[in-house]
Amino acid sequence: MRNEKNLGMHELIGLYAEVVNSTNSNQIGLRGMVIDETYHMLIIETEKGEKMIMKKGAMFRFRLDGQGVKLKGDIINYRPHERIKKLMRRKRRW
Repeated sequence: MRNEKNLGMHELIGLYAEVVNSTNSNQIGLRGMVIDETYHMLIIETEKGEKMIMKKGAMFRFRLDGQGVKLKGDIINYRPHERIKKLMRRKRRW
């Protein structure tokens, strides 16, 4: 089950997301549904169309069970299917 502590290890496609902070100031405030994810990008469907947002250097807020959960893009900057393994390894070292 997804929660705020393990959101980075789960599928992000289908979640509502907002860019809270970014190295690209034009992307701050973009919001919409995550429709795809690549190694370095989240693709969000906004009111004005699809927007590609670099994960690295960005901070996202995802809507999860009616709550906003912040997640640094640097933490999820992996291929979606590899992210689970890498984050699990990191968690074991803590």
